[in-house]
Amino acid sequence: MPNKNTFEFEFIALMASLMAIVALSIDALLPALPQIGEDLGVVNLSDNQLLITMIFLGIGVGQLIFGPLSDSFGRKPMVFIGFAVFIIASIICVTTKSFEMMIFGRILQGIGLSSPRTLCIAIVRDLYSGDYMAKIVSIVVMVFILVPVIAPTLGQFLMNYYSWESIFYVNLVFGSCIMFWFWRRQTESLPQEKRIPFTSHLFIDGMKEFLKYKDAIGFTLISGFITGSFMVYLSTSQQIFEEQYQLADMFPYIFASLAFSIGLATYLNSVLVVKFGMMRLAYYSTMAYCAISICYVVLFWSGANPSIFVLIGFFAIQFFAIGFLFGNLRALAMQPLGHIAGIGAAINGFASTVLAVPVANYIGGFVKDSVLPLFIGFSIFGSLSLIVFLILKRRPKIAMV
Repeated sequence: MPNKNTFEFEFIALMASLMAIVALSIDALLPALPQIGEDLGVVNLSDNQLLITMIFLGIGVGQLIFGPLSDSFGRKPMVFIGFAVFIIASIICVTTKSFEMMIFGRILQGIGLSSPRTLCIAIVRDLYSGDYMAKIVSIVVMVFILVPVIAPTLGQFLMNYYSWESIFYVNLVFGSCIMFWFWRRQTESLPQEKRIPFTSHLFIDGMKEFLKYKDAIGFTLISGFITGSFMVYLSTSQQIFEEQYQLADMFPYIFASLAFSIGLATYLNSVLVVKFGMMRLAYYSTMAYCAISICYVVLFWSGANPSIFVLIGFFAIQFFAIGFLFGNLRALAMQPLGHIAGIGAAINGFASTVLAVPVANYIGGFVKDSVLPLFIGFSIFGSLSLIVFLILKRRPKIAMV
């Protein structure tokens, strides 16, 4: 059983860097969406959002491949194979002249990136458990969240001086450096004696085992609701700030400041979670997430956008609540799944993404000339999350301590 309770800086930095590859591949492309759409002949501007949401779809699907296989063959080989897929996908993206092929490349990128994204969580679960695991996951997720502080600015810089293709090349160079570090410094976290023999029904057996744990199911649902509503913001932020508010030049800075709000909350969570417990922090943060979004809907029901300062204020408070959710929800779902950490992380990630992508695509279609649909989505899925939390809270095994 995992029993480590020490803070190992290099390990945490390496796991966070694996997450950073994913975040950079998503967020650095945001300023380039209009140019890519124009170069590839996109007519409907809302279709540009697919370049963001479809990579999440690939991440969701890929987790079902690499997670179970890592339980049989180890974590490290699957991380390297995933990065190889990412390289092939990136080549497709920079060489295609078809928007449809670009979408395929982004899905394939997501499949490749699902390996480091999922398996870094599995590696943490191999080595840690309980609230200390939540502390480590929070720090790792904090880096994933803080990458957007610099990613859009980096993307804009590359757009100004080079081209949108250069964003893909920079991601490849960065990812290659992380893979070399991972190869040299990270030992295999899943010893041979703890591996599950590979069979044709490995995934089915893992799914049956996962479904035995109602808490894992519940927290996966909540993760899907929260991730889906937040994904709407990711995919529409460029459209909101550049088109609705005419702030194209300020977009990278606004995006960065809001990402910092999430990162600050995630850092505070890593400090507080051992003292107060991941369940308590996640529960009250869900209540806040729900309340803030409902407040916006009530105040601006007419659909007229408020001033940019009011909007940023609501976003900042909303995302501060999210910062206490991402790491804790993953840790709560993974807590009972230490014996199947690979497939457990895969199913958790896949299920939450399968929920998130349709939510993001559907709500995102309404965010055209008003931000109100975004906050209605926050309200609906925040309320659903709170309902699931209340059901789990009634279970005797879930302690609010």
